Amino acid sequence: MAHLARRMFELLEPICLVTFFADECNQELAALGHRTYWDGYFASRAAPLGRVPAEVVHAAFYSFADGEAARHIPSAWHTIAPEASVAARQRGSAASLRRILGEELAGSPGLVRAADLTTKAATSAPMEGRMMYAGMRTLPVPEDPVARLWHAATMLREHRCDGHIAALVGARIGGTEAHILDALAQGIHPPESFGRIHHLPKERLEAVMGGLRERGLIDAESRFTEAGRETKQRIEALTDELAEPPYEALTPGELDDLVAELEPITARLVAAGSQ
Repeated sequence: MAHLARRMFELLEPICLVTFFADECNQELAALGHRTYWDGYFASRAAPLGRVPAEVVHAAFYSFADGEAARHIPSAWHTIAPEASVAARQRGSAASLRRILGEELAGSPGLVRAADLTTKAATSAPMEGRMMYAGMRTLPVPEDPVARLWHAATMLREHRCDGHIAALVGARIGGTEAHILDALAQGIHPPESFGRIHHLPKERLEAVMGGLRERGLIDAESRFTEAGRETKQRIEALTDELAEPPYEALTPGELDDLVAELEPITARLVAAGSQ
């Protein structure tokens, strides 16, 4: 099943990425009054958790540096209710999908079938230990097929992310360290130049790199050691394994249908860069 979980991640991730790459979601959030992209990001993604403090958002998101969540939470909710932010996120994301897919795909029976099967999987996994996924499960499932496909794909993305965090914690890899390992896995060198962390204070990055060297995960030239590469591979394998449970709700025939219906949708989104 692990290979299936990885394949489903490849098929569903481009659907989720419209939230971050396309214009419509950001425009909806800006229209509510969110001042910056990151205000809208933190407020709308964390909204299913309710009005929790920044410390809880920081723990749930995991990969952001200390203090980053606190620059946006709870200030982003002072005048904009979490419910409004999450609704704007859904509206904008669904609008992006309709635009990119066009009426041919957005209005097709295949998309409806994909939305139904993705929703069946997304609402079938245990919630224990899955903070962000559990938050998404409290939201109503949209009736509109395009919005429902985005919503279900995003539930599965948060389920996978929760499992990925568990794998990272088990390997004693912190959020910034995880970005370093991701950068190296993508061939980015020096890894400190990775876009998700390059803005962090030099002293902070040096401390993280030093810790990875002390543990033997990177070498003096800031490249993977064998132990580092094995650690990264082990984390990814466990992430796939922990992402399996939702798909156990589908029959083999339903899984085949889901893959077949998602493939043209994903191909269109990948060609457009999900934007």
